[in-house]
Amino acid sequence: MSKVVLITGTSSGMGKLTSEFLAKHGYVVYAGSRDIEGKISSDYLKSIYLDVTKTESIKSAVATIMQQEGRIDVLVNNAGYGLLSTVEDGTDEEMFDQFNVNVFGLLKATREVLPYMRKAQSGVIINISSFLGKMGLPLLAHYNASKYAVEGIVDSLRFETLPYNVRVHSIQSGLFGTNFVKEGLVANAKTTSEDSPYRALVSHFVPIIAKAINEGPSPQPIADAVKEIIEDENADIFVPVGGEAEAFMPLRKELSDKAFEQKVKETFAI
Repeated sequence: MSKVVLITGTSSGMGKLTSEFLAKHGYVVYAGSRDIEGKISSDYLKSIYLDVTKTESIKSAVATIMQQEGRIDVLVNNAGYGLLSTVEDGTDEEMFDQFNVNVFGLLKATREVLPYMRKAQSGVIINISSFLGKMGLPLLAHYNASKYAVEGIVDSLRFETLPYNVRVHSIQSGLFGTNFVKEGLVANAKTTSEDSPYRALVSHFVPIIAKAINEGPSPQPIADAVKEIIEDENADIFVPVGGEAEAFMPLRKELSDKAFEQKVKETFAI
């Protein structure tokens, strides 16, 4: 019997590719998105309206899947975006929106599927996190903080779900060639203005990140990792995927805090 998978944030990028990849391998995939107009559903890939900032849409999506399939075997929390802003410039609205999508939305989607997984004594929850959930970079403090929060959720939630055979994992993604810069990155106007006191930092650092994403490799390794975690009951808790993640995560464990910070400075010429 094919496993039923719900994935959030599937309009493009990693979410879209992962949905299609799992469906091709026989999983019944419900691709959650805020925009499903024109999306084609098949026997294995089904588009469903789901906006992680709207609690009722999450409840409705999960209820629909349970009515049609009778179970949800896997939840992939993929929906997210990045705020580019200094801490000094970030507005109340920007701060809240960043956490509303990347953290609160993830918690709400997880909260909604857990009763069904708990009763079934089976389930897998995979959070698409980032290597920036374990290290900092300038102009991304809000995004970093949201991903640090995701990592903390994984650490704690695993203990809560342990008695019910529900596995919880994090994929610490590196930078991949997606449209994240175009559609998944929101820039604070003051930070990016010509008269910003942080102009030199912005001029140096933003092109580095934009180039790494715009010219980065295909996010296929993320889809591969999702499939491997689903199918391997002994999968690692935190799975670094991509060049930056695979390079920095071991160093984060090996080096002292000061030595690691120095390595980041050298790498990004900060």
